[in-house]
Amino acid sequence: MTKQRYLVQHDYGMGALWWWIHARSPREILETFAEVEVMQTAEAIERAEGWGGLDEVDIDILPMPPGLDGLRERRDGQRDRPGFGALADREIVYLRHDGEEGDASVYLTEVGSDGRRIRQVELTGDGAAIRYDEDSWFFNPPLVDLYDPDLPQREIERAEFERAWANARPAEPEE
Repeated sequence: MTKQRYLVQHDYGMGALWWWIHARSPREILETFAEVEVMQTAEAIERAEGWGGLDEVDIDILPMPPGLDGLRERRDGQRDRPGFGALADREIVYLRHDGEEGDASVYLTEVGSDGRRIRQVELTGDGAAIRYDEDSWFFNPPLVDLYDPDLPQREIERAEFERAWANARPAEPEE
């Protein structure tokens, strides 16, 4: 299979790193680098063409440029672990995760195949349940890397998510 040029981003929350990666498929890129997204819309590609200066990287040639090197090392450490890629081909995944340090909430999240939130229920420390949908987030970067071998341990059944969703109150709109 011949290589094609793909636009790839790593969104780190407050910004993103971008590269042109020459690979045989988007899947090859996702299996090689942790926490990246292959951007395939004509709009994103056209916009990036105008930036100039993005590194052109062949997936098979080392060393990788800064930033991408660490994402490759992370994936190399995950690839042989049980659970690697177990959720990668799912259209929708339901996950449970605890809040950050100091946040007593538990989050039940419906995630699409691109790793972005679709819907989320926050179970607060005081017993309240608040639901959020795609319109709730001003930014919605990929939340999870579906190839991460630790992710299957956080998976929950759809029925558990739907029960929580049905019992939760809508989030207050932000002003």
